[in-house]
Amino acid sequence: MNTLRLHLLRHGLTQGNVDGLYVGHTDLPLSEMGVAQLKEMKRDYSYPESKFVFSSPLQRCTETAKLLFPDAKIIELDALIEYDFGEFEGRTAEELHKKQPLFDRWLAGEPDVTPPFGESNAEFAKRVCDCFARIVESVLKTNTGDACVVTHGGVLMTIMSNFALPEAKPTDWLAPSGCGYTLRIDPLIWMAGQKAEAIEEIPLSPQEQADTWYDGWDYYPNDDDFDVSDYV
Repeated sequence: MNTLRLHLLRHGLTQGNVDGLYVGHTDLPLSEMGVAQLKEMKRDYSYPESKFVFSSPLQRCTETAKLLFPDAKIIELDALIEYDFGEFEGRTAEELHKKQPLFDRWLAGEPDVTPPFGESNAEFAKRVCDCFARIVESVLKTNTGDACVVTHGGVLMTIMSNFALPEAKPTDWLAPSGCGYTLRIDPLIWMAGQKAEAIEEIPLSPQEQADTWYDGWDYYPNDDDFDVSDYV
């Protein structure tokens, strides 16, 4: 089997993003600014060409997928939906610090902390990681080559922090709206340890797109000899 490139993208901007709200299961569309930003980024930068896009079914993701990949087949997966924030939904961090005693522990990533009527950090991580593993395995079996995942910020950070090499904290993988990462997945390394190599941020500038030479992910700028097999 050949190596796979799987591109992970965060959806475009919503009004909830602008207002600094925790928005998980609320089905917000892209804002006018978000649509305009994506169109401008698609014009000025290079997004990968993928025939298959796995997407959260929420509007902000499906709209992003259709804008960036108009000719792709879009496969909607409920497990790619953002965190169920429960009573944290629609609130700002400032409000939650004042009114929700569990918020700081939840924000620190304690696995068993659950927002009232929401899902725990552990439940969210399991849902997302199980879904991503199924995506990888299905794409490897069909020898697809390149595919894309359009999802939410929390989902993207969870995938990267659990599967990507070099390893980093979830917050280190925070991506702006309309941006994300490309993972290179070697079937043998995936089967041995379910790890993938983060090779670039996307979208690419025209200069980056023109430069096809590659010597490893520049996450550690003084060390270009990163070897994914060392981590398996």
